Amino acid sequence: MMTSDHLIPYQNRIEDQLSRAIATLGQTSKLPEIMSYACLGGGKRLRAALAYLSVETLGLDLEDADTTAMAVELIHAYSLIHDDLPAMDDDPLRRGKASTHIAFGEAEAILAGDALQALAFQVIADDTRLSAPVRLALVRSLAQAVGANGMVGGQALDMASEHRSIDIDTLTTLHRLKTGALITFAIGSGGLHGRCKPEHAAALTEFGRTLGLAFQVQDDILDETSNTATLGKQQGADKAQAKSTFVSILGLAGAKDQLAILFTQAIEGLHAQGLATEKLLSLVEYVRERSH
Repeated sequence: MMTSDHLIPYQNRIEDQLSRAIATLGQTSKLPEIMSYACLGGGKRLRAALAYLSVETLGLDLEDADTTAMAVELIHAYSLIHDDLPAMDDDPLRRGKASTHIAFGEAEAILAGDALQALAFQVIADDTRLSAPVRLALVRSLAQAVGANGMVGGQALDMASEHRSIDIDTLTTLHRLKTGALITFAIGSGGLHGRCKPEHAAALTEFGRTLGLAFQVQDDILDETSNTATLGKQQGADKAQAKSTFVSILGLAGAKDQLAILFTQAIEGLHAQGLATEKLLSLVEYVRERSH
């Protein structure tokens, strides 16, 4: 099984890449400091690991995924800053420390999030290792994954669903967008290099869709069963905001059953296309066993 130790090479690699990217911004304002606070020195780096595993699974070099891995982590960091704001989820804790708006102020946090989002697209566009068509494909796919029909659209649905009951289909759509779209982009990104069979690219994308939804079901379970110290964020926040979750709709046992089905589907999809590498299967097990 992949443990946190197995992720260390990817975590170290992406930490170095992100640090250098933010350092190029200089210190003409306080923004780089705030961006570093929000982006560096924390998190599982699951999305970056998926981007790296995507190219590895398809026989490409890790260097082919460096800017994609940076981009997904920069986008993820920006989304967490904005999610934690009082106007959104109003969460004072993130990754075991004060949320960015608590540490630096709301306006500064919003601007840092905006800057992280812009930098995500810049690092891909500037990557001369990749051909122009590949860079364009990555930028287009990332924009779709995080825009109105992706992550941001999912967040809008999530806010609109507070204090009212929604059905399981609506909840699934919401989280395929809010949580799943960026995960799907990360693991599917290797296929955008155009150097693999179309069916392999499609299989990785479908794997990402399934894993992304499983990740959210598991988040809902952990929000019900874990504690704030372990999660590194406020436990029970969804219940406090009267949000529908997989646990509130299916019950705890039902949510666990749904999670098991999704993990099985993810693994079977990889096997069907001969993509069930040891590293990918181990990552599924790592995600299955995570506690935060």
